[in-house]
Amino acid sequence: MNVLWNEVISRAESEERTYLMEHECKELLLRAGIPTNSTLVAQSVDEAVKLSDKIGYPVVLKVLSPEVVHKSDRGGVKLNLKNASEVELAYKEIISAFADKKLIGVTVQEMVKPGLEAIVGVSRDPAFGPVLMFGLGGVFVEVLKDVSFKILPVTEADIEEMIKELRGYKLLQEYRGEAVDIPALKELLLKVSDMVMENPEISELDLNPVFLYPKGAMAVDARIFLRKPETGESLQTYRKKDESSLQKLFYPGSIAVLGASDTPGKLGWNVFHNLLYHRFAGKLYPVNIKAKTVQGVPAVSSIEEIKEPVDAAIILVPAAQTVQAFEECCRKGIKMIIIESAGFAETGESGKGVEKELRQLAEKYNCRFVGPNCSGIINTHHNVVQSIGVVGDLRKGNIGLVAQAGVYAAGMLWGVRHIMDFAVVATIGNKADINETDILEYLGEDDHVKVICMYLEDVKTGRRFIDVARRITAEKPVIVLKSGRTEAGKKAVSSHTASLAGNDIIYDAALRQAGIIRATDNDHMFGLARAFSKQPLPLGDGVMVISYTGSLGVAAADALSLNGMRPADLDAETRQYLEQILPPYVGCNNPVDYTFDMNAEQVRKTIEIGLRSKEISSFIVILQAEILDTYVKELKEIDFGNKPILSCVPCKEFAMEEVIALEQAGIPVYSTPEEAVRVLATMYRYGMRK
Repeated sequence: MNVLWNEVISRAESEERTYLMEHECKELLLRAGIPTNSTLVAQSVDEAVKLSDKIGYPVVLKVLSPEVVHKSDRGGVKLNLKNASEVELAYKEIISAFADKKLIGVTVQEMVKPGLEAIVGVSRDPAFGPVLMFGLGGVFVEVLKDVSFKILPVTEADIEEMIKELRGYKLLQEYRGEAVDIPALKELLLKVSDMVMENPEISELDLNPVFLYPKGAMAVDARIFLRKPETGESLQTYRKKDESSLQKLFYPGSIAVLGASDTPGKLGWNVFHNLLYHRFAGKLYPVNIKAKTVQGVPAVSSIEEIKEPVDAAIILVPAAQTVQAFEECCRKGIKMIIIESAGFAETGESGKGVEKELRQLAEKYNCRFVGPNCSGIINTHHNVVQSIGVVGDLRKGNIGLVAQAGVYAAGMLWGVRHIMDFAVVATIGNKADINETDILEYLGEDDHVKVICMYLEDVKTGRRFIDVARRITAEKPVIVLKSGRTEAGKKAVSSHTASLAGNDIIYDAALRQAGIIRATDNDHMFGLARAFSKQPLPLGDGVMVISYTGSLGVAAADALSLNGMRPADLDAETRQYLEQILPPYVGCNNPVDYTFDMNAEQVRKTIEIGLRSKEISSFIVILQAEILDTYVKELKEIDFGNKPILSCVPCKEFAMEEVIALEQAGIPVYSTPEEAVRVLATMYRYGMRK
């Protein structure tokens, strides 16, 4: 196919075309093994009739011109021509209608019998490269937008998932009394993937319509648009490092802080204070051109004055001085540098130029750097806290958080640390070098990290991100909050961290393809993280709901059904035990409804009964905020084993001290039954995928 492809490309370039004509497209499709109908070229009426006789009636005639892309305009397509007379008339009408265009001739094609109409396409996304689209044609794609996307290349499993994602999937299983040939459809989609991956000159490809039959499939019309292939990776050439190369970023033995300050309120004071307050066990070197000591630690005026090797450096000097400070760190042999200073690509072209200069220096000295415009690294298992915001006590946890925005380490952490325990918080800012995929890859190997959360505004190395995430999500849940979903959001992102947010539909498909759980907002992301980090995965879909009010129990039951789970059936033994503790006016059902007569001892006993049942795989407990303190002690003493428990406390914001105590006891607390159920169902689906 390469020889033919080169010939077609050369012809298009010589004619200054950025697209291929239909007969060229179909010739390439046939060479790639993609079924399509016979397409011959006639340059006269007599030749059109002769070719029609050869193909067999009925036939289709279409205008063929390098100046006409949309052939149906102005009568450029004539369908269902049944004899020579109709072909002769159609040919003359086409030639007359396009007399003002440069015509090669008219294509003569067999009139394909209709099947279930589908559309197959490929476009290129700025973040992820080539993207495959599949959907049902006609009203399904034009009105309902019933399409599915996958990032190329795809596997057979990707294709199967892609097909089943369609709302109209049932039509593929039964169309006019027969199922379409799913294996033939899968083969067609895989061959389209292969064709695009082997020919990077393809910018867009459109097969519309594709007819699906009980046996086979056929592309009836085709368009291919061309581009100049890019060199290197789609957005950013990256230096592939193995996971261990970031070890000293998270576990440094010594840290130099350039711009460390003795003046409270300055960022240099905050960062150095955090390192001291959290008792970083390694050696600290404050670098300050004027001060002899910084917060009681002897200071040096420049990095060159430090005689010992230094594992990591934090740069907090003004942007104008950053390049010089960075190069001094490189010359010192420091391999990990964190640039927390702002004023770079997020400010415009001049800032982008400075970042390019930093990358060149990093290449020259073979070092890596985080940022600029970030809030550093936190690793509770190594007492490393580099945040530009003052951070109080942190417990050693199992959540890894990666964020482009520094507010996660400098602001939100102040509050969420009371109910969430982090292993690592890594802010990456403008990610001029180390990016989200590098950090994700490292956290996937860190045994302290059980669940990974990511706040992203864009993705720099799209296909690599998917490959890395797909490998990690097989072992650890990865939860992503992707901002920039709307046009307004995209503009805000660009002015904040110089990110170019991609098409949200493509991001959604890419995250799903990688096995990532997508969060809708910060509350959702942290709510998922709390459950995954504190509780085991449900081993079944049967849930025991315990409530102090019937209405909230019903809400939980509805939410379970809507989210692919169910209230567990209560076997005879479980009912027998429950009858001994339930009030006489309460039915022995699930949800278990205590009708405002519920106390902590009853809840504990009910859970203990549920733990014995094989039908019950998890618990949702709806508790009264006004007596929440009484539940904490009882629930802390229960050994739940491998059965997760999530709680719901309506109006929990008015009982935060008790909520924090329950969270710290390992039981996540949510405001509504629906919220708790959605989280539990997400855990169940993730467990089913593993």
